Amino acid sequence: MPETYRKPTLDKDLDKFATMEEATGLINRGFVTPGLALVFIFLCAIIAAVFVTGQPGAVVIIAAAMIGAYMALNIGANDVANNVGPAVGSQAMTLGVALAIAAVFESAGALIAGGDVVSTISKGIIDPVAVSDPNVFIAAMMAALVSAAMWIHLATWFGAPVSTTHSIVGGVMGAGIAAAGVDAVNWPTMGGIAASWVISPFMGGIIAAAFLAFIKTFIIYQEDKIAAARRWVPVLIAIMIGTFATYLSLKGVKALIKIPLSTALLIGLGAGFVGWLVARPVIARQSRGLENRNQSLRKLFGLPLIFSAALLSFAHGANDVANAVGPLAAIVHTAELGEVAPKVVIPLWVMAVGAVGISLGLLLFGPKLIRMVGNQITKLNPMRAYCVALSAAITVIIASWLGLPVSSTHIAVGAVFGVGFFREWYTERSSRRADYVVRHQINTPGTEAAKGQLAEQRRRKLVRRSHFLQIIAAWVITVPAAAVLSGVLFVVLRAVLV
Repeated sequence: MPETYRKPTLDKDLDKFATMEEATGLINRGFVTPGLALVFIFLCAIIAAVFVTGQPGAVVIIAAAMIGAYMALNIGANDVANNVGPAVGSQAMTLGVALAIAAVFESAGALIAGGDVVSTISKGIIDPVAVSDPNVFIAAMMAALVSAAMWIHLATWFGAPVSTTHSIVGGVMGAGIAAAGVDAVNWPTMGGIAASWVISPFMGGIIAAAFLAFIKTFIIYQEDKIAAARRWVPVLIAIMIGTFATYLSLKGVKALIKIPLSTALLIGLGAGFVGWLVARPVIARQSRGLENRNQSLRKLFGLPLIFSAALLSFAHGANDVANAVGPLAAIVHTAELGEVAPKVVIPLWVMAVGAVGISLGLLLFGPKLIRMVGNQITKLNPMRAYCVALSAAITVIIASWLGLPVSSTHIAVGAVFGVGFFREWYTERSSRRADYVVRHQINTPGTEAAKGQLAEQRRRKLVRRSHFLQIIAAWVITVPAAAVLSGVLFVVLRAVLV
């Protein structure tokens, strides 16, 4: 066949090869993140083997290290999104910057303030006497870790932010019931946790909506927005700084030093006053030359949001790393010494597994939940995201004062819901907003047209109902689902270990 007739065929064949290579690359890209996660899990097994080789129960400890690593990855994939999701959704920072900030501060919080003593029975859910046999206890803690990790993994896959604390509590409860019956469970404590399903999101939503109402009333719908912002934004920043100082004093560094609530409040008051003194000239300088419109106001909330994301991540790492390494540390202690203790010292390598695992899980699998919290529930801008971040810290402080068990996940997501539902209510009912839109309508000529556009805006739903129902359903079934799965796994593990 002449050369001129073979070239087109060759070109077509080469195009097919190029297309196949491109398709193969796209397929393989989907295996990169789970592949890296598996590498991390096996590295944790190797690290555990280095530290426990030759010790009693070495095989059990290595297996538990792999399970703890898997749990930590899932905590990073699901729970950390609540800290940075609002800032990303409001475009105060990019997804890449958010991932980097959260990973660094989560690890710092876990390693610096994560604590060296953790309750092995996870907040007193089951009676240690009921599971005093070491083999029974190890099987129960393994079942709790695996079930909690699997449930969080499933929730992340469906795009539902759930409480990792409630997941591990459900796992411990289910294993405890399977091991020693329903009498082994501390039911008053479980009742408080069940109440937190309602208390946490409700408190978070109310506080976030209250701050958004304040911002709308005293800044957004003022004739001179910039002058109002110069007056009130430093006050809001001072409240944020004072709140986070109190929050970190109570929760973020509690493993290093115990600070009573009264002292923490004084620390927060002092930090807030200093923050106000610093913020006044900064906001005055930033607002100079800005146009009198809402878009200009958003620039003034960008930097506070970045700091809030970092501080929330630090506090989360300090507290929630225990969900991954608490049961793991209990297994290590029990396997090595052959006794069940109510509290144990966490080895450094165990804490590192939790810290690195949470950060890696965030980097590999976190973007999905970050987009869900930040973009898909309701539309956030820097002012709304600021209300969410501030509400999360204030709600935890109030809950600590009242002695209520609350979930940081439920608080943050509840605050996002609160902001969205308040916007719906405000859009539909506010006469102030109606007057403002009619008087300042510049895109649509004529007052009647402005009123028509306002009526159309009032009919819009600003919170996605499908996501709302999906997340609420996931919250309600988290504890029972983890408990049932844990009970089944305990029966299997008990048979294997015996």
